[in-house]
Amino acid sequence: MGILWTLIIGAVAGWLGSQIFKGGSLGLIGNIIVGIVGGFIGYWLLGSTFGTAVVGQILTGAVGAIVLLAIINLLTRGKV
Repeated sequence: MGILWTLIIGAVAGWLGSQIFKGGSLGLIGNIIVGIVGGFIGYWLLGSTFGTAVVGQILTGAVGAIVLLAIINLLTRGKV
């Protein structure tokens, strides 16, 4: 059940991050990957600032996804 929650939260966080960042759509798999990696980045940057509930995890993942998308955008020079 933990893997399923990770995928769902990652997908929502990645989608939310891509909507806020206004980057190109990465699709479902791309959003899941960006959300999961963004969750690690967000937790590394913020800790549990938004709490440990599902909403806090999604917000932390979204912040991390925005940071990740900004870095990807800088490295690919606006292609994402």
